[in-house]
Amino acid sequence: MRDLKYLQYFEDLLQSSYNDLIREAKDEGLVCAAYLCENTPEPLFNLSGCFGIRLFAPNTGSTDIATYYMTNFLCETSRAILERAIEGGFSFADCLIAPDGCTMINRCAENIEMLRSMGEYDDRFFCEHMELPLKADDNGVKLLVLQCKNHILQPLHDTFGIDISDATIRKAVEEHNRICRVIRALGEFRKEDYPRITGYEFAIFTLATYVCPHHLIIDKLEETLKEVQDREADPKKPRARLLVVGAEVDDPGYIKLIEEVGAFVCADRFCFGSYPGRNEISLSNDEDALTQICRHYVFQCQCPRQMNMEKVYGRKEYVSKLAEEYRADGIIYDQVKFCDPWAYERVMGATMLREDFGYPVLSIDRPYNSHSSSGQLRTRVQAFIESVEIKKLQKSANILNQKKGGRGKWK
Repeated sequence: MRDLKYLQYFEDLLQSSYNDLIREAKDEGLVCAAYLCENTPEPLFNLSGCFGIRLFAPNTGSTDIATYYMTNFLCETSRAILERAIEGGFSFADCLIAPDGCTMINRCAENIEMLRSMGEYDDRFFCEHMELPLKADDNGVKLLVLQCKNHILQPLHDTFGIDISDATIRKAVEEHNRICRVIRALGEFRKEDYPRITGYEFAIFTLATYVCPHHLIIDKLEETLKEVQDREADPKKPRARLLVVGAEVDDPGYIKLIEEVGAFVCADRFCFGSYPGRNEISLSNDEDALTQICRHYVFQCQCPRQMNMEKVYGRKEYVSKLAEEYRADGIIYDQVKFCDPWAYERVMGATMLREDFGYPVLSIDRPYNSHSSSGQLRTRVQAFIESVEIKKLQKSANILNQKKGGRGKWK
């Protein structure tokens, strides 16, 4: 396939946590609200006069300093983000919103605040720690509404004068939905027998929507969508179609590694991916926008921090439906090293999807930066693809045998 016009542009942006578009938005006088978890209502950071950036640490090397403060028992994601903060990589942020998505992200945010590694020279900088519900019910919605008012909206208004009216929130949701529609439309091409977009390209564009100001990338994304619509696909089918499930997958190089050995990442269910983070938010005029946004985030949540049994089993059914919709031949279930919530989820998910739903599953405990152990990852993925191919051949042979009579003749 011919190269997409803006692929290299977005690849370059994702090489730094402080990219050129953040600089451009800051030069426009906009307030940058940094946040740390997919369960935080993203549109609330993109109100008039401000923009939200989800923190990540591309090209992470050593995390020795962060490990000194947090120990090596905490996940590599939290340590990588703290290391980047200490290095000054997040100096652009005017505030940090830190929900209790997990204990490790809490420790990361607390160390950032205590070390003053963000907002060191800005007296207006603030760090807010907010609570997230553990169950998807009406009480959970009420809790999230209260937390968003106290730890996002009111501090933004009091400190920077940001308009937090219902009308402004609704406009932010419209812009959020515009981003979601583009990403969803790009993702639809992954359902094709001969896809017109690779999983790696899709991961690049999707990640950019989390770490770049939306108003500076939407036009390029919409132009890319038109380009893909007219793109001619490669005439060769992938060896296997794989669904990748996990937590903080903010490294497109990991997706690229999987595809370099002949697979195609046809769908995603991870925190920086399109499911569920790029679902549109439906608003009615019968209720305030904030409550509807919070209800959307509480009930769409696919994070293992929600531990009621309906959610525990529902997450596996959700993955199974995605695999069916995108016609996945197998599933890669991963976690970042030392991630506690996803360690349990990975074991249960891999077992249930294999035994109860019948999917081939590869369970991976991977480093935050895939390049640090690319050889081992490549070998495991290669072996998994070969096993998926064998299962497909066995399934075809069984179907063929069922169509034949006892003497080898067709029924």
